[in-house]
Amino acid sequence: MLTLAALAFTLLSPAFAAGAPIPRAHANAGAECGSGGNLSPPLQWSGVPKRTRSFALTLVDPDAKAPGGWVHWVAYDIPPQTSTLAAGARPAHEALTSFGTAGYGGPCPPGGDPPHHYHFTLYALDLAALTLPSRPRIGDVLAAMKGHILGEATLIGTYQQR
Repeated sequence: MLTLAALAFTLLSPAFAAGAPIPRAHANAGAECGSGGNLSPPLQWSGVPKRTRSFALTLVDPDAKAPGGWVHWVAYDIPPQTSTLAAGARPAHEALTSFGTAGYGGPCPPGGDPPHHYHFTLYALDLAALTLPSRPRIGDVLAAMKGHILGEATLIGTYQQR
C-alpha cells in the first residue's frame, strides 16, 4: 500500500544529512572561506508532482547580512526526466548569484559567525522553459515561476568557518 509519505516531493544529498554540516569540499574555494573545493554537492529527488515539465533550483543563505540573504546558486529549465545532479554539476541554465557570476558558489560565512543555514530548494514547474531576460537574477526566476509551481522540496545544510 502506497502512503502519502511515499508520494512526498523530497530533496536530499548523499554528501550530508538534512540539518547537518555541509562538507568542506562543497564550501567556497577562497582562503577566507576555509579553502573548500567549491564543488556543488550531489543532489537527488523523488516524489515528483505529476505534470512537472521542468525544475528550478535555488541555494540561499538566509543568515547572511545581505537583504534577502546571500544567493549561492540558481539553476532553471532543468529537464523533467532529471532526478539527480552529480557533484560539480553545471546545469545548462544558471542565473547570476550574489557573487555576481552564474554557477555554484559554495558556503562562505564570515569567520566567527555561528553556523549559517543553506537552503537548497527544488521547484517542480508546469512550464518547460521560463521566459527570462538575459543574465537573470533570482528575482527574475522567482517572478517567472509564480503561478507555475507544482511543488517544492527543501534541503537545509549548515556551514561554519573553523
